[in-house]
Amino acid sequence: MKKLLLLLIAGVLTVTTLPAQDWAKLRLGKSPRHMEWVKIKYDGREVNCFVAYPEVKDNAAAVIVIHEIFGLTDWVRGVTDQLAEAGYIAIAPDFLSGSATNGGGTAELGGGDAVRKAISSLKPEQITADLNAAVDYAAKLPACNGKVAVGGFCWGGTQTFRFATNNKNIKAGFAFYGSGPENEDDIARIVCPVYGFYGENDNRINATILKSTELMKKAGKTYEPVIYEGAGHGFMRAGEAPDANAANKKARDEAWTRVKDVLKKL
Repeated sequence: MKKLLLLLIAGVLTVTTLPAQDWAKLRLGKSPRHMEWVKIKYDGREVNCFVAYPEVKDNAAAVIVIHEIFGLTDWVRGVTDQLAEAGYIAIAPDFLSGSATNGGGTAELGGGDAVRKAISSLKPEQITADLNAAVDYAAKLPACNGKVAVGGFCWGGTQTFRFATNNKNIKAGFAFYGSGPENEDDIARIVCPVYGFYGENDNRINATILKSTELMKKAGKTYEPVIYEGAGHGFMRAGEAPDANAANKKARDEAWTRVKDVLKKL
């Protein structure tokens, strides 16, 4: 009896403490949707991208997903699948493509500090070029209706806001817990609305919201930040984990509903 109890406890601990990559990967494996890897090529560069397609009868809008500082992880791939589940084509580029030996990216770097170091060395011009190529690729897909939005998390949230200053064709920007541009000339180039998503317990990022609000208002741009009560940084990933606390889970659910509501109006 004691041995059985110990086995049950061990099983519970295994389920509730699975690292993000494990539970996210398990969810991906159960998806009925078509997913594939593609290489988007431009100017001699190849960007490895994960694509998920919705099961719909009509052409759909597309969303470019910008990964966290952790690179193109299984969780990010899971986000693309969830967007496809909601009815949208989703493409997640690996911005670390070519950062490892033999042209490898996130997976080949092995995670951790190696990935963070590689991301910190990326040039803004290359990130913008990668995103422009991904937007062009998505818009021209036979299954796409030509409308493309962009959304990102953490590092990707900052890049989403920055990319909005560099591409006039995207229809919306979803910036999750990332800071905004501080240059008025950059802000002036934004065409699409930018929707911000922030956890209450994340003042490192939240301290920048006021300035972003002022700059966007002064430039006559649409910026709608929402702060989710009790949530921390990275609540979209943390709120989906098996051991998610109530605040992060609630924030994740509400933010996800908000994203889908905006996408329906594109």
